[in-house]
Amino acid sequence: MYMGDTESCCNSKVVLGSEWYQNGKERQKIEVYIKVLNRLRELNVHEAMVSGFDDDLWAHFHRLPTRYALDMNVERAQYVLMHKRLLHIARTSATATGPALEVRLVPVVRSASGVSACSNSLHSNSQSEVTPQDSEIQGKMMRHDYLLHCRHMHEITISTNDKPKLLSQLTSLLSETGLDIQEAHAFSTLDGYSLDVFVVGGWAVEETEKLKHVLANKIQKLEERSQLKENGSLPLAEQEKIRMNIISRHVIIPTPENGVSTCEASWFRFEKKIASGSFSDLYKGTLCNQDVAIKVLKQESLNENIQREFSQEVYILSKIHHRNVVKFIGACTKTPYLYLVTEYLSGGSIYDLLHKRNTVLTLPSLLKIAIDVSEGMKYLHQNDIIHRDLKSANLLIDKTGVVKVADFGVARVRNQSGIMTAETGTYRWMAPEVIEHKPYDHKVDVFSFAIVLWELLTGK
Repeated sequence: MYMGDTESCCNSKVVLGSEWYQNGKERQKIEVYIKVLNRLRELNVHEAMVSGFDDDLWAHFHRLPTRYALDMNVERAQYVLMHKRLLHIARTSATATGPALEVRLVPVVRSASGVSACSNSLHSNSQSEVTPQDSEIQGKMMRHDYLLHCRHMHEITISTNDKPKLLSQLTSLLSETGLDIQEAHAFSTLDGYSLDVFVVGGWAVEETEKLKHVLANKIQKLEERSQLKENGSLPLAEQEKIRMNIISRHVIIPTPENGVSTCEASWFRFEKKIASGSFSDLYKGTLCNQDVAIKVLKQESLNENIQREFSQEVYILSKIHHRNVVKFIGACTKTPYLYLVTEYLSGGSIYDLLHKRNTVLTLPSLLKIAIDVSEGMKYLHQNDIIHRDLKSANLLIDKTGVVKVADFGVARVRNQSGIMTAETGTYRWMAPEVIEHKPYDHKVDVFSFAIVLWELLTGK
């Protein structure tokens, strides 16, 4: 639909068919649109001077209900641009780095009639018509109320895919965050998106950025849960692909400068599942064109103990660097998407080499494997780390034949007393004192290493 540039700017007229003016509500929307357009150009807003902006602005108003236009405070027309931006982010969510969200401080007046936004709020109902006498009386009352009762609250604007019960979900989310909702404005667009505006109390005014960060995380999880639920009827392979695309947005990688940094989702790809266990799945993928192994904890199996062990594994791997220990790449430690990224070792495990490929080792090959394992374990023990599950399946081979110690799921940093009693590991490689729940230390890894040597020698 074409909007005449000269007429809309200079004469406040719009080139539209007469049928638009037959609809009173649409006429009101057009009038507000013209006022907003003129106001933006009066303010010399750069975006408003770009060719075709008037068409884009009308498309924005046209998608939204008339109530949106009537709620608009024309003096604060710049916030229409923020709404346009949030709706654009919502429409392109497949490539967005986070939810479409804006949080800002607004002054509000608390009076006997309740809470109302001050004049610089976007939804201050500035379109109401009053007589000059009423205006003077109301002005005095408002100034009195303002001086006595004006304080700042947060205005939260969210845009996302429109869906049933969305407003209820968002209000619950805000309440769970500890926010007290004072006002709520919900708008649905013609193309299936929502624009929801809340005025809330209950959060320190000096922590606006923190509130935005907290809400962004919560809204993203809400959207991902909805996406997974909506795709529950798809074939399993398609569900798995969607799940992997979602969790790949959360990867964190360590850097020498500051410990961790965010990795762009476009750098991170899942390729195929290579193993599955009781509590996790293992995938081959790529990160920044590097082959990686991704251990993903199963959401249905998550409990406090598993999460604690996962955190311990991430902590240990992030602190160790050795040629004979699997290299840590990154991790996501935010529930419900817990996963660990390490280098991908294409040679498989020593267990596969001996028991699936039935390889008979020469003495030099056997000694090389044993030396690699002993070097890796020596480094771990020097750093007070007890593996507690050393076995041939947890010894992996890279493309050059180097053997590396892997899987630190039950590893522990030795405490000051150096004594532990928990039974953990795999029975065939487990030291007697562990099986009998007697106190033990790093020497249990030495026993397990002896079993590995027996495997290498006998092939059994």
